[in-house]
Amino acid sequence: MNDVEIRTLQVPGARLHYEVRGTGPLLLMIPGAPADAGALAGLAASLADRYTVVTYDQRGLSRSPLTGPPADQDVAVFGEDAYLLLAALGDEPANVLGNSGGALTALDLAARHPGRVRALVVHEPPIPELLPGREHWRARFQDVYDTYRDQGVGPAMQKFVSTVQGEGGTPPAMPDFAQMPPEALEMMGRIQGNLGYFLAHVLLPVLRFEPDVAALRSGPAPIAVGVGQASGGGVPAASARVLAERLGVEPLVFPGDHQGLALDVATCAEIVHKALG
Repeated sequence: MNDVEIRTLQVPGARLHYEVRGTGPLLLMIPGAPADAGALAGLAASLADRYTVVTYDQRGLSRSPLTGPPADQDVAVFGEDAYLLLAALGDEPANVLGNSGGALTALDLAARHPGRVRALVVHEPPIPELLPGREHWRARFQDVYDTYRDQGVGPAMQKFVSTVQGEGGTPPAMPDFAQMPPEALEMMGRIQGNLGYFLAHVLLPVLRFEPDVAALRSGPAPIAVGVGQASGGGVPAASARVLAERLGVEPLVFPGDHQGLALDVATCAEIVHKALG
């Protein structure tokens, strides 16, 4: 049931790597940068007995190379990629799950192509433009970008993680690499290779995104907004709570923190399935 079919799709400016598992209604799962489809592989496998699950690497990341020189990528470009991928998969509206920055892609897709989305679950979309003190967050993320330009990937990612966590946030636990299976180690290597592109070309344009709440509210697709039970007050969780309020829905509580979808996959799969149903 969990055999994976690897495919590619040529889109303007990039060649998308995507993976297909399972049978049933179509479920498109979109990971956030700098991660790739591997971050949602466990969840995809847990849902493949009920859905045809499609995961992919967003353009410029991991196995989805750009076909031109590196350039800034905003959410509208990522959203159009998702639309073209769904168009290649058939005519029926799809269930869509977006995680982290991939949730921004999912929100853009649902707002601009409402006929393509049957139901939507977004897990902790980071939308600092919706938060109080928008200029404060713009300055903080500009500082991350400037740190990358001046000092490189390591110092910039340290600053990025502490900014996203917010005051009093707990740093993510470092995995025990000796205990990780080969595919997880491969994914970690790919993510490591994505960091420079993410900081240079994705971070600032994507974090200037503001969803079209009016279009989302008036669209046909029901939308569930997920928040990690252990996420505290960091940017993604705070954004999710504000978005849920704007959409007039109660936040959907998931186990764990911002990485929860990759950890307690069995519980998360049941929550996602119920929300899509």
